[in-house]
Amino acid sequence: MKFGIGASEEVGFDATRLGLKKVLVVTDKNINSLGVVSRVIDSLEKYGVATILYDDIEIEPTDESMVRAAQWAKEREFDGIVAVGGGSVIDHAKVINLLTKYPADIMEYINKPIGLGKPVPGPLRPLIAVPTTAGSGAENTAVAVLDVKKEHVKTGISHPYLRPTLAVVDPLLTVTMPPTVTASTGLDVLTHAAEAYTAKPYYAKPKYPSPADRPVYQGANPISDMFSELAIQYVAKYLRRAYYNGHDLEARYYMLLACELASTSFGHAGVHIPHANAYPIAGMVRDYVPPDYKVNYPLVPHGISVVLTAPATFRLLAHVVPERVAKVAELMGYEPESDKPKKIGEAVYEAFVSLIEDLKTVPRGLKEVGYKESDIPALVEGSLKQQRLLAVAPMPVGKKDLEQVFKESLEY
Repeated sequence: MKFGIGASEEVGFDATRLGLKKVLVVTDKNINSLGVVSRVIDSLEKYGVATILYDDIEIEPTDESMVRAAQWAKEREFDGIVAVGGGSVIDHAKVINLLTKYPADIMEYINKPIGLGKPVPGPLRPLIAVPTTAGSGAENTAVAVLDVKKEHVKTGISHPYLRPTLAVVDPLLTVTMPPTVTASTGLDVLTHAAEAYTAKPYYAKPKYPSPADRPVYQGANPISDMFSELAIQYVAKYLRRAYYNGHDLEARYYMLLACELASTSFGHAGVHIPHANAYPIAGMVRDYVPPDYKVNYPLVPHGISVVLTAPATFRLLAHVVPERVAKVAELMGYEPESDKPKKIGEAVYEAFVSLIEDLKTVPRGLKEVGYKESDIPALVEGSLKQQRLLAVAPMPVGKKDLEQVFKESLEY
């Protein structure tokens, strides 16, 4: 990773160090219209790297959009990819890289039980990720998240070969994010860190038959703990500032730094219940259209879909890993009144809800994005399909646990 103000000016130099001669630049139409992409292309061309551009990317990634992009790319020649945008753009670039290098039906690579979970056969082309949001951390992860449209559920493709070769991370590229996008991406950072911090520890995992069977998510460990704590602290301090003043460069800097810390943390430790719940919340949306997003179709942005069930989830986990949940609450500025799990649960719930309330355009519960109590069985069913994530939780997660979390998340 290369991190710092102005880092994006060096993308061309970085591409030449990887031996690239002609790259596919992947972005979306909104980012392309802001002038960010042209600056990256200028840097590439300055160093003699030819470019071809693809910008037909959906804000929230779908299997159909990714397959369409890969089919377009198969007809072009390039020796590397530069992704400029948020998590959707970067995850599209990962799948374009995969499907053009090792062609197959995308369902063969999608995680079980929705897909076949076939491993990536070998190394991919060099991929440089240039994030323009401070949320998903896709530039650091070995996962590509997508919505399988026919199933109305989100899932992913996971393999170490998907991880970008290099992340070029420039806080200046995030100042154009509008308030709701800032809130959604920042809340994604927070939940990444808190979920990784409360994940089942690495030493509680069973031994795998061979190194090839080792999953991307390893469980909480000393390094991920350290990164998670700092990321939670930065979000608690800087997210409100970045939301209310997008040109607060100090806040933007530390929110992006928190993103990199949290994505490095969860990229190895894993995420669990809120992210498992987020997939059906996003996949089953009927009519909610968020402010600040240039879309004309229903959409629950990823960070919002994740945080909607976070308060109730961490209140539940206070009875399972009280010390960990108490630390999350303390880092967010809410010290529990005692070390009793009930008081710890109250503190962490209040910490999350208080932050959500301060970010005025963030929905306060599932009802505000169009869900009713009668939707809970379908939401639970969608979450139970995310066993890859639920297995990371510090407790066995069953139907009754998810029903409780969804019910308590209808409104705050």
